[in-house]
Amino acid sequence: MRVHASSEPPSRSAADTIVVGVFDEEQPAGEHLRQLLESGEAKRAAGSLALTHEGSRRWLLAGLGKRDDWKPEVARVSAAKAAKRAGELGATSLCWELPPGADAAVAAALVEGTILASYRFDTYKEAPKDPADQPSTLEELIVSAPADVGAAVARAQVIAEAANAARVLQDTPSNDMTPTDLAKRARALAEELEGLSLTVEDRGQIVARGMGAFAAVAAGTYEEPALITMRYEGAGASGPTLGFIGKAVTFDTGGISLKAGEHMAEMKYDMSGGAAVIEAIGAIARLALPVRVIGVIGATENMPSGRSVKPGDIVRTLAGVSVEVNNTDAEGRLVLADCISHALAEGAERLVDLATLTGSCVVALGHTYAGLISNDDDWCAEVSGAAERTGELAWRLPLHPEYAKRVKGTFADLNNAPGGQLAGASTAGEFLHRFAGETPWAHLDIAGTAWDLGRAYAETGGSGYGVRLLVELAGASAGG
Repeated sequence: MRVHASSEPPSRSAADTIVVGVFDEEQPAGEHLRQLLESGEAKRAAGSLALTHEGSRRWLLAGLGKRDDWKPEVARVSAAKAAKRAGELGATSLCWELPPGADAAVAAALVEGTILASYRFDTYKEAPKDPADQPSTLEELIVSAPADVGAAVARAQVIAEAANAARVLQDTPSNDMTPTDLAKRARALAEELEGLSLTVEDRGQIVARGMGAFAAVAAGTYEEPALITMRYEGAGASGPTLGFIGKAVTFDTGGISLKAGEHMAEMKYDMSGGAAVIEAIGAIARLALPVRVIGVIGATENMPSGRSVKPGDIVRTLAGVSVEVNNTDAEGRLVLADCISHALAEGAERLVDLATLTGSCVVALGHTYAGLISNDDDWCAEVSGAAERTGELAWRLPLHPEYAKRVKGTFADLNNAPGGQLAGASTAGEFLHRFAGETPWAHLDIAGTAWDLGRAYAETGGSGYGVRLLVELAGASAGG
């Protein structure tokens, strides 16, 4: 999609469809739009849309609700709904008039909502035999604004396209999205983008490093696991070196502690944290942000076989900590434990890990918030701020010494799955906290937000959650 900003009014654009927003108790410019409101066909409520024509053009009047409630997330949702309606109408070029008083952040959100809503995953579907049944594709988006919002619009395009790229990785079935395939995607980005480098290590190298927890999870699969390490150093980089760590279990059966069959097909999404880290670092490099980032992605399947790790086995992590594997379906924290230690060894000074980690987090927060756990209030505030600004919401859950006691082992230093179902998300966080130590660290449990988000711009399938948050966090950390 071609995306650009223009200082020309929408009526002077070449767009075949124009979107104009209207707030409560306000009137839009243009008699044809005012008549649409007066007829009752159009509403001012946020999310409403009404269609009219003037000449050969379509005009969509978008209700924006109360001006005091207007913020970028409302703009994303409004843009997504307008993009879908424009697609139904066969539009190929869409022009949004930036609402009066809105700033560059809103302009960026309009771009994000439009691009995210344009995402389709139809790789495995037959093309329609009748060309008339082919879905319309939006080819151009113009943001019309009196002020110069070009830089914000261009940046938003890069970030939204990266989020959609993560969604492709998520939605691709696990037979075509193995750890090797994830590594290929990271390698393609490293070959394309300046300042980005990559190393990929296989099963033997993972074992040789002493990453016994990661290796244990990978033991049962015949697919080659991959330790993917991405490094980006932007020109003029400043601030602490960021460590982004992603869980990338490309299919999770639960291992010997086999999951129930219902919904197991969704376990292709257990690599969503890794997908977000790969594409976020790609976007950071594409934007040439002046920051240093280390990305560590632990990619493997979790499969039952004659060589799988078994309940009761004890493994030793890269940090030298021993762990009783009481449940092989609590594998994500084992992978992350070694990946966090690896990120620290590589020089990361601020950590964020993303993982579809616990069903407990979904029970607590649903699909609205990711769970956020941190050992540092200042760093947590930075991550939470990035979440709020991007609409990728996160709610802080507690750490506590009582949770830390629950993950102590009987025959080893730790156990990966305390008995019972109490405080599952926080006990998993305490397990990871042991490996982050005193380094400022934030854990994002994205089990409820990684897919089927239910928002207008990401209703079903992979959501790309975390890409926009991580890019925003990197930009803020670099002071830009």
